[in-house]
Amino acid sequence: MNAVTIKDVALAAGVSSATASRVLSGHSATSAESREKVEAAAKNLGFVPNAQARSLRSTKTDTIALLISDVRNPYFSDLAHAVEQQAHEAGMMTFIGNANEDTQQQDQFLAAMLSRRVDGLLVVPQGLDEDADHPSEMMQRIISSGTPMVFVDRTLPQLEIPSISASSASALDEAIGKLKALGHRHIAFLGGPAHASTARERHRAFDAALVSNGLETDQKLHFAGDFQAASGAQGARWLLAHELRPTAVIIADAPMAIGALTVWREAGIQVGPELSVIAFDEVDAMLMHHPPIATISHDLRAMGRAAVTALQSVMAGSEPEPQEFISQFTARASLAQAPEAAGA
Repeated sequence: MNAVTIKDVALAAGVSSATASRVLSGHSATSAESREKVEAAAKNLGFVPNAQARSLRSTKTDTIALLISDVRNPYFSDLAHAVEQQAHEAGMMTFIGNANEDTQQQDQFLAAMLSRRVDGLLVVPQGLDEDADHPSEMMQRIISSGTPMVFVDRTLPQLEIPSISASSASALDEAIGKLKALGHRHIAFLGGPAHASTARERHRAFDAALVSNGLETDQKLHFAGDFQAASGAQGARWLLAHELRPTAVIIADAPMAIGALTVWREAGIQVGPELSVIAFDEVDAMLMHHPPIATISHDLRAMGRAAVTALQSVMAGSEPEPQEFISQFTARASLAQAPEAAGA
């Protein structure tokens, strides 16, 4: 007969696997109600806790860890600053790690933080490969250890982990509406990798915005990048050679936008009059560009605060609901009348 797992106990108790893990590993960050449910379920199922796992958590260190995707991405730098400041106000020090959009580097940092016995983890889950939606062995180990954890910006749908994320649907709908009003019909999208939850959400929202504004979706106008500058440059060249000659483009993150804008500048393309550009992430590079770039942005300060608050809640034994922030569209001088409409 197969051994009873923590997942079995969690299902029987009606709690998340993370909560069951904390109870069964002896972690103090659990409510009395959760402990009663989990302990009863464990007893009924004959679950035998692993002694080694129970010993992993025993002391409070007043430290947390934040893992971001790419330290070079100003979006994540701003998020890290917000998290660190909020944690500091709460009397906690923050270890900050860079995954470099790589699962292996993510796991190395998580292993180091587990050995340091940080009180909790804030994680932008990584994995730019075919199995990105499946938790790595190290991620499973973190969950089994009972270490409180909250996902930020991205999620892994297989895991019942509290999360802080953003919805771009309304902002994209407003952005597409603005482009349509300016006469644009062929609108390209330079997106991120399909394995990242944020990339999938933005792609779906872009297509939905086209439909709600009475425009046709065309996958030939979608370019899949990897959220890094080099792929943005590749996407920029793809757009210039495109047979449909797009007159507007939406770019899924700041590094890709920086890469694309560099290519268009070198090619002599006038942003605005010749090509209307909207980019995700309101970072300094977008505002300092000539002309300033229209953006779809998130309130990173609020997201950082919410992430720390949610982690504190998990550390105290609660199970906070996922929180989704609403993105904002800001029109700027990078938007202009579509060339064919202007000449009509």
